[in-house]
Amino acid sequence: MKILTIVGARPQFVKAAAVSRAIRVLNDLRDFHGRRGSKQRIWEILVHTGQHYDYSMNEVFFEELALPKPDHHLGVGSCSHAQQTALMLERIETILEKERPEVVLVYGDTNSTLAGALAAAKANIPVAHVEAGLRSYNRSMPEETNRVLTDHLSAFLFCPTALAVRNLSREGIRDGEETVVKNVGDVMYDSILYYADIAERKSTILQDLKLFSAEDLRPGTYYLATLHRAGNTDHPKRLSAILKALDEIGRENPVILPLHPRTQKMMETYQLRVRERRIKLIEPVSYLNMIKLMSHARMILTDSGGVQREAYWLRTPCLVLREETEWVETVNTGWNLLVGTDTKKIVEGMKRLEGSKPREKRRELFGDGKASEQIVQILLERQVHR
Repeated sequence: MKILTIVGARPQFVKAAAVSRAIRVLNDLRDFHGRRGSKQRIWEILVHTGQHYDYSMNEVFFEELALPKPDHHLGVGSCSHAQQTALMLERIETILEKERPEVVLVYGDTNSTLAGALAAAKANIPVAHVEAGLRSYNRSMPEETNRVLTDHLSAFLFCPTALAVRNLSREGIRDGEETVVKNVGDVMYDSILYYADIAERKSTILQDLKLFSAEDLRPGTYYLATLHRAGNTDHPKRLSAILKALDEIGRENPVILPLHPRTQKMMETYQLRVRERRIKLIEPVSYLNMIKLMSHARMILTDSGGVQREAYWLRTPCLVLREETEWVETVNTGWNLLVGTDTKKIVEGMKRLEGSKPREKRRELFGDGKASEQIVQILLERQVHR
């Protein structure tokens, strides 16, 4: 069976690494039993669109996660949503004609996701969407448009939660003969379980940063912030309000902010600054270093969907810097707090979480850490029985 996997952005590298690892494990098992030529083996063709291209947002992830080198690199780079999607669509179509895969595998909700799904659907190749069924119900978000359209183009919809399955059902997308809808769990949870101990042992980020005093960088003494969504960064009032909140929070404890290229660009455009003494802006960090920073933080402030869940899994309190989230489970269970982008609400949310009682044992809402194995098995079983 030949699968063509399309990735292009940092979170997709983490998700694809988990599924690629499951494919390699299955192939090793099949080879051991002498079935090299059977339908039970999977050939994965990896396509990198080039949506993220900086070393810190791209190559370091392939190195750390042992992702295979891409078979095709489209080199699309940064441009408008329409231009980026169009360039990807044109170049992916050419690769599909050459490779002729039986399934195209896409992840998440980026322009790479939508372009891959559109190209495959036009070529009448089944689309498998990992992280299907998520909804924020905010159509002003490009990510919402991408995920909704991709779901309606897909033949395999691999959902991370029960709520995602229900969201699809309300839109008429249900498990049946023509469409597979399964709650397999979250592949990013697979990755956290696999890499958390490795990150703790190998990452030296806390020693290497040397941004604050040794006292400041003890576990539980610093805040970690991430900020990258266009809905925040491209609006000067929202971006200014968030940075002002970080300044206020930083008066008591230091704040580390790995700076996404988009955020850096917009801060320069709007001439926005933060206090250099207590707010430290650093380059984007690798996956293992990010896990280490998250697991030892006093609190996380983020607009990232991935970081919201990772904070939940690592049991680190988290403020979500958005008005809504597609990962409502982490909020409904009281582990994460949705605070928006207003300075006062962010600071009040921080104090609320700081003063909250120790929380009860966390329910596991994202599967058993074997989502990747389930995805591979489902794809393989469908292919064998065709």
